[in-house]
Amino acid sequence: MRELGRMMVLVGAALMAAGAVVWFAALRGGFPLRLGQLPGDIAYQGKHGSFYFPVVTCILLSVVLTLVLWLVQWLKR
Repeated sequence: MRELGRMMVLVGAALMAAGAVVWFAALRGGFPLRLGQLPGDIAYQGKHGSFYFPVVTCILLSVVLTLVLWLVQWLKR
């Protein structure tokens, strides 16, 4: 039961932090970092179609999620 309570507190704190980021971004008129439109993302627009692959966005999200999951695992010890 103790570990369940600890996990619920961590999830709640993470949700509060994410909500605060979204709230402050809405007050300022949007996020300063446009995910999906970063330099290095591949965008090709041809005559009959277009192709878009957000390479840098994928790498950035991967690093952030890796750090978050590492932190959660470290706190569980």
